[in-house]
Amino acid sequence: MLKTPLITAIALGSAALAGTGHAQAADLTISCGAVGAELTLCEEGVRAWEEQTGHEVDIVSTPNSSTERLSLYQQILSANSSDIDVMQIDVVWPGLLATHLLDLREALGDEAGEGHFPAIVENNTVDGRLVAMPWFTDAGVLYYRKDLLEKYGFEAPGTWQELTEIAREIKAAEREAGNDRMHGFVFQGRAYEGLTVNALEWVASHGGGALVEPDGEISINNPRAAAALDLAASWVGDIAPDGVLNYTEEEARGVFQGGNAVFMRNWPYAWSLAQSEGSEVRDKVGVTQLPAGGDGQGAAASGGENRSAAGLGGWNLAISRYSENPELAVDLVAFLTGHDEQKRRAIAGAYNPTLEALYQDEEVLEAVPFFGELYDTFVNAVARPSAVTGDAYGRVSNAFFSASHDVLSGSRSGEQAVADLERELSRVKRRNW
Repeated sequence: MLKTPLITAIALGSAALAGTGHAQAADLTISCGAVGAELTLCEEGVRAWEEQTGHEVDIVSTPNSSTERLSLYQQILSANSSDIDVMQIDVVWPGLLATHLLDLREALGDEAGEGHFPAIVENNTVDGRLVAMPWFTDAGVLYYRKDLLEKYGFEAPGTWQELTEIAREIKAAEREAGNDRMHGFVFQGRAYEGLTVNALEWVASHGGGALVEPDGEISINNPRAAAALDLAASWVGDIAPDGVLNYTEEEARGVFQGGNAVFMRNWPYAWSLAQSEGSEVRDKVGVTQLPAGGDGQGAAASGGENRSAAGLGGWNLAISRYSENPELAVDLVAFLTGHDEQKRRAIAGAYNPTLEALYQDEEVLEAVPFFGELYDTFVNAVARPSAVTGDAYGRVSNAFFSASHDVLSGSRSGEQAVADLERELSRVKRRNW
């Protein structure tokens, strides 16, 4: 059994702090969840901690775009500002922000990461310092309208090509039947970090490599990667709306949850919202792994296998070195990343726990059945090359999502984009890793 002694100890610490009374209550600031259920669940967890300790927390508004949020954090931290005590940080940011963050293993003890997925703890450890606690993990999944697939006699697609054909046929039939707003597939097509994840899934699923390999090799310039991007470009204006070029997670969810898409690529958080009261697709949604790549043709990079490839996502909680209340900030982080709070978030919002024991919890699996079915997808998700590229990751990601967006919008072919991208990444590599 996995243990969580850390959280028990911290909870006791919180009780002691509460004894100081409201007269001596301190204020903290935390940034978490810009919109929707993520923000609501964070607010609820923070309020529970406030009631337990007698301290107050101000939830700071941050941009919904992860790219813009990172830029905000970098500005604040570079100024040695204490404006935000606790920061919600993406799984690819620990290396970028590490020098400005507290070592939580030093604050919480050597067992700070015990019970969490080891890969995430390792990801959050920079030069031996645990700079962020795992809060929830993520992997891309495919949502589909099980009622529509059943109506037209289809199973969930096993490859991207099958998805393309099924989506095209159902979209045409539904529009002919009078639903002129129906689309086949929605995903994250805006030029931002979300497109980096989507495009990496397409490329990796076609056997086109991981953009930059763990040994630092730039692998993107190969026919399979080009074919994957070209296939995605063929969706725009066909099975996907032209507007997908500006979609983040929430725009895609809005279309799908409104009943106007057959398939959607998104994160697991969208499940509870699709099943919520008032949802147009309540009880009509299935979830499965993302499709595998194409027909096996073409040169391969990194083994060249066609497979399902889900991008690793997830968010962590970190504490600024410039916090004026570091002990309280540590206490808040331990509470929010603990067993009970992660279980509540999993049941209420389908947020994937980082504590492995919760994937065997009957109440969690009853609320979100696909957690058990897709467990291997979550554990074996494809990581973005943030570890190997270090401080240069922001430039690497920007180059990748920009090139991918050019292909989606029709301004470059897949072949041209991957060749140009290789040259650009080679210049970044010479200067940075």
